[in-house]
Amino acid sequence: MRRYPRIRWLMIAFCFFAIAINYIDRINLAIAAPHIKQDLGLDDTSMGLILGAFFWTYALMQIPAGRLIDRLGARTGLAIAVGWWSLFTVFTAFGRGFTSIFASRLMLGLGESGGYPGCAKVVYSWFAKKERATASGIFDAGPRAGSAIALPLVAWLISVWDWETSFIVTGGLGLAWVAVWLVFYREPEEMKGLNEQERQNLLADRSVQTVDKNEKVRIGGLFRHRTVWGMMIGFFCMNFATYFFVTWFPTYLTMAHGFSLKELGTLGAIPALMGIPGSLLGGITSDWLYRKGFSLTTARKACLIGGMLLSSVIAFAAFTNSVPVILTLFSLTYAGLAFTAANIWTLPADVAPSASYVGTLGGIQNFAGNLAGIVTASFTGLMLTLSHGSFVVPLLVAGGICVFGALNFMFIMGKIEPLPIKKTETVGPVLPADHKI
Repeated sequence: MRRYPRIRWLMIAFCFFAIAINYIDRINLAIAAPHIKQDLGLDDTSMGLILGAFFWTYALMQIPAGRLIDRLGARTGLAIAVGWWSLFTVFTAFGRGFTSIFASRLMLGLGESGGYPGCAKVVYSWFAKKERATASGIFDAGPRAGSAIALPLVAWLISVWDWETSFIVTGGLGLAWVAVWLVFYREPEEMKGLNEQERQNLLADRSVQTVDKNEKVRIGGLFRHRTVWGMMIGFFCMNFATYFFVTWFPTYLTMAHGFSLKELGTLGAIPALMGIPGSLLGGITSDWLYRKGFSLTTARKACLIGGMLLSSVIAFAAFTNSVPVILTLFSLTYAGLAFTAANIWTLPADVAPSASYVGTLGGIQNFAGNLAGIVTASFTGLMLTLSHGSFVVPLLVAGGICVFGALNFMFIMGKIEPLPIKKTETVGPVLPADHKI
């Protein structure tokens, strides 16, 4: 059995904490929203726009951020991304009206756009194909951990101090992460002290490249592939439900079911906690199927489809007022979404035509996925205004889109393999893939 550097688990642990902080910095606004509304005199429509502002820049910058990660490398790229979003999390504390908070959230999204493509790049660099889903499951457990931590942490900070303090503290977490990351992270080719045979095993097990490293693939050429569209549509469907948790879930619990701030920080954290084993199990299951002899396509798609179908139970929350039943349904939904996400984030490394396009493909699918954040935040706010506070329509729509996502992975997304790039989709020789700016 081939052996690989054990330090790879430390590298993916860094990614776990980066994405956990990423989600703490996203969700703190959702938790603080009722207090900000009251303090600054904002209505539901304005709050919906603020909650959705992050997703505009986050989605639009995904492809440029992915390309930048591929050029700069994960070490520099992630340090810039985490440092940027952490600073603008802190700046949110000084917002005194709609415009200033809206602008801070736009800038937050700009920085966070590099988070996931950077982590996908780390998975490609440090993990063989048979371990990638497990590694992706570990870093993608970060959102669930971040969501679970954010609820009690931010609720406590607000209750003891105020909503402004919550943004200063959570922003500081990211700045501390950057300092530690820059000290420890290196690519396998550059890491000193590795067993040379383990290093070579890892480098040999990376994906087969379908383009020469000195050829540049046209970004438009990537969109000609059915698999890329399946990745994009599937991620949109998954994130439509996921971002209900990120934006309106705390408000849903307080408005529809009368949760206090204390209950929000305890009972409200249960669904997010269930997402952690869901993410880990999704990655482990996919890699286990692949090692047992199933094709990579079967191993990945079985988990993608199963996770999306499970997450569709969110729709049933529209038909009950029982808090235990609602928490159970949302826990199953979150676990299903996490199970799916662990496999979605293996796809950029699985299908990239070369190492120079892992971050780019991660950015492409995350661009489509985060258009859902804009739609979910704004659509839910609009429905609340039109229905005088009812969450029935948003919950039903989220469940239906989850089912559509499963059908997409089944019928639209193609074979999971490095994209077969044609000569017409390249633009000839460019700087080598390992060139550093």
